Amino acid sequence: MQSTSSFEHPAGHSGPQAPVPTYVYAGDPISQAGVISQLRQRPEIRVVDAEHLGEATVAVVVADGLNDEVLRVLRALQRGSIPRTVLVARVIDDATLVAAAEAGVGGLLRRGDATPESLARAILRVAAGEGEVPPDLLGRLLGQVGRLQRQVLAPRGLAFTGLSDREAEVLKLVANGHDTAEIAGRLSYSQRTVKNILHDVTTRLQLRNRSHAVAYAVREGLI
Repeated sequence: MQSTSSFEHPAGHSGPQAPVPTYVYAGDPISQAGVISQLRQRPEIRVVDAEHLGEATVAVVVADGLNDEVLRVLRALQRGSIPRTVLVARVIDDATLVAAAEAGVGGLLRRGDATPESLARAILRVAAGEGEVPPDLLGRLLGQVGRLQRQVLAPRGLAFTGLSDREAEVLKLVANGHDTAEIAGRLSYSQRTVKNILHDVTTRLQLRNRSHAVAYAVREGLI
């Protein structure tokens, strides 16, 4: 049985861990009070109120669905001091699933499945930089991602890396020390085309120069 004085780190490392400061938002006061009451019984969670919002590591947003108002709340929290969020929604359809992913939600739970244990587990995982999605929803999300890649990105020569094949190819050659003329010769492009490709990448990804673009692509595993 888990001790009330120490508990396992979400990444699997044993040892004591400070409770995760968590802010709870709900559209109605009864739901908010209920979730707060349940979380206050969990030793791994420390609930903070609005006055101490800056201390929170994770925000839990409780709603019926993901409408415009809830999206505004999520974005406001993420723009502030709480980039990591868990959404507890009564209805989760395919549109909600994709919108939650686009909004940067780290954990997603159905209200009917949100026991104190499952909610605390989701908070711990999100606080550790991981994700929490019910298995059946994960399968649907992967299906949506696959359709997006096939129907929208692939016809345009793009991938989820954010780079087209030829952009990645140019950056690899830059990373290997080739200058514009050498890259143009190897790829049978004009030097102007190579310069335009690098300009497009640095502009789109808000990078300073080609060296910054290469460093970004390597760091993110894009090349």
